[in-house]
Amino acid sequence: MKLFLVQHGEAISKDVDPNRPLSQKGKEDVEKSAVFLKRTDQAPNLIWHSSKTRAIESAQIIEKILGKKGICTEKEGLDPNDSVINITKKINELFGEEDLMIVGHLPFLAKLSGFFLTNEENLACIRFAQGGICCLEAGSLEEWQLKWMVTPELT
Repeated sequence: MKLFLVQHGEAISKDVDPNRPLSQKGKEDVEKSAVFLKRTDQAPNLIWHSSKTRAIESAQIIEKILGKKGICTEKEGLDPNDSVINITKKINELFGEEDLMIVGHLPFLAKLSGFFLTNEENLACIRFAQGGICCLEAGSLEEWQLKWMVTPELT
């Protein structure tokens, strides 16, 4: 199973718009990473995202570039300060069936990757970048590895 973790693209300031949609740079960064992902031919079957506008827009950009309509789903438990325990249970239920992408926020993504890679959610071992994608892969529920990571600047 592959688990793709994506930090949403850069959002505009809360002072400008309290909903914090993506900035133009944020949209472009997510597009760059999505194009990279499409070229790797490793697209996920499902995309889960939080209810925040910047995550929704990022997920929709990726979905469109991958050419896979209807794979985005809003999920509870993906907000910045949520615990990773409930979402890890849902990921484990999918194990072996689907490759999954989660589009979300820090510190949640750092905690989630730490949990899968080290079994410690408070041990952040990946430095995420806005609009970037990291790919974790597992042969079993207990053996996750970081396979690759890309930032918009590297595409």
